[in-house]
Amino acid sequence: MDFSLLNDEPVIAPEADLLGSRKAASQLAQLLHGSRNATPFTFAIDAGWGMGKSSLMRLVEAELRQHKDIETVWYNAWASTGADALEGLIKCVLGRFDRRLLRRALHHADERATLVKAVRATLTVIAAPFGAAGVVDQFWRDLSVDAKARNDMRQALLDLATEWADSAAHEPRRLLVVFVDDLDRCSEEVVLAVCEAVKLYLDVPGLAFVIGCDRSALGPRGLLRDLGPAGSAFMEKIFQTSYRLPASSGDEVEAYVRHCAERSGLRELLDDDLVRLIADRSARNPRRIKRLINGFGLECTLNPVWVRFAPEAVIRTLLLQYLYADFYRLLVSGDGTYAHAAREFLEYRVARRVLSQWGAVDPETWRITLDSVRGHGLTEPVSDNQESWSAALVRLEEELPTVYPELARDQNFVHLVEEWMRLPQADELLRQLQRGGVPVAVIRDERGEEDDGARHADADGAGEYRGIRILWVDDRPSGNTGYIRQLRVFGANVLLAENGRTAERILGTTTVDLLISDIGRPEDAEAGFSDLAAWRERGVHTGSAVFFTGRITPAREQRCRELGAGIAATGEALFEYIDAAVADIRAQEQLDTSRPARTPV
Repeated sequence: MDFSLLNDEPVIAPEADLLGSRKAASQLAQLLHGSRNATPFTFAIDAGWGMGKSSLMRLVEAELRQHKDIETVWYNAWASTGADALEGLIKCVLGRFDRRLLRRALHHADERATLVKAVRATLTVIAAPFGAAGVVDQFWRDLSVDAKARNDMRQALLDLATEWADSAAHEPRRLLVVFVDDLDRCSEEVVLAVCEAVKLYLDVPGLAFVIGCDRSALGPRGLLRDLGPAGSAFMEKIFQTSYRLPASSGDEVEAYVRHCAERSGLRELLDDDLVRLIADRSARNPRRIKRLINGFGLECTLNPVWVRFAPEAVIRTLLLQYLYADFYRLLVSGDGTYAHAAREFLEYRVARRVLSQWGAVDPETWRITLDSVRGHGLTEPVSDNQESWSAALVRLEEELPTVYPELARDQNFVHLVEEWMRLPQADELLRQLQRGGVPVAVIRDERGEEDDGARHADADGAGEYRGIRILWVDDRPSGNTGYIRQLRVFGANVLLAENGRTAERILGTTTVDLLISDIGRPEDAEAGFSDLAAWRERGVHTGSAVFFTGRITPAREQRCRELGAGIAATGEALFEYIDAAVADIRAQEQLDTSRPARTPV
């Protein structure tokens, strides 16, 4: 089987559209063309991550090219930083004004009082050997030096754009459509800079902006949540209207899955049931579909372990890993007594339904409920006491992972887990996953990143933990190799212990700044807590501590608060806690002037 990866490039040619966007693109292009006399305006293509905003915008651009009176230009805001975005977008627009226009503007400068002297000086560089890009750069330098110059720039841009559009009585006969994609993936500073350019400098006749973004991500609860009322009001004025990109139909998405499978060389492995499964469980998201098929292909072609399992097992496992990463970490961690998270979750769901409702229960359902309660060492509810049922549910959820209640309300997740548990080799598959025998392909999250706990050390960050002594206690240290390597790259001195006895010997002879520990070990499901409590009481370790575990429950969170410790389930959360602890240590070192300077380890 010849497998090839699918890229993440948007659809450019109309004939490549498989998701029904071509009709919408044609109508949007006609709308933009017909609205030339309404410029300036800003139009949003609104959709979530991976739903096809870029493809739709490219198709709109293709349709607009059929009109001789329309020019288009793309601006990549995502590649900009800070104030560069303001300058970059304005220069991007100026670059569409050809040198002949600038030369005419220079020739008529004396007759046009609104064209400022700085523009006339700028345009003298046309005679120089460099081209339009140099003219634009000089224009920016001359007209962005202070507040007055920036006011002059607004007027100069208005005059230049008006002449370019060949306006008569503010009715432009030409239109420049500026496409700005992925604005919701930018920093707050870049978003505000782009919006400032659009609203304060480029709000001129003849210009229309088409901005691809998730409007909810730019709202008060999203990326711009720290904006005050005035800032929020300003953002509301940016977009005159928006088009919310709808999800494609089921038939269109299934056809898209088959097309992707065909291109990647996997079509023969995906029957109709698996095609529907991918379409449904990927929320009809084209990017998720391509990434899932890429992961599926990598596993089937490169990992010999999967030969023992059906393709359906690969797909369902990848769906769990990709769509429900928190649960997948629980599933593969096999934390002590709670080694089978899928079975535990389904039993909890039964117990939750029973204990939250008062009424008759069939014997089998009641047995599952009691087993779930007993399995966590809790007092059984009294069958004829409603308050006892409610109290049992509260206590049960305190002992279960914090993600379970929310997942129990997600019917897509419930069905996926039930289907995964019905796989003929589900138990064997789980054992392989927990042993690391099935290294499922990394599928990146919506930001294009995966949580592998790694940090990319650069010249500035390579020593940020220099001199920090860390003791890491875990009975399975091999699972922490990547994290430990990164800590050492950043300058930390990391000591290892596989149990509490070894850790206590180290603490007795070495000053440790930060303790990182597991919780459950074969001899004791709460060993990490018990050790730290004893060390706190005897003064063996009074400094920072964080528990690193795949299983976070309300009861464990409360125990950590009592011990003055943190708790983390992901590499990202672990390093956030380490950063905070190191910052506290550095601050204390500065206050404690009597403490000798540390010798780098």
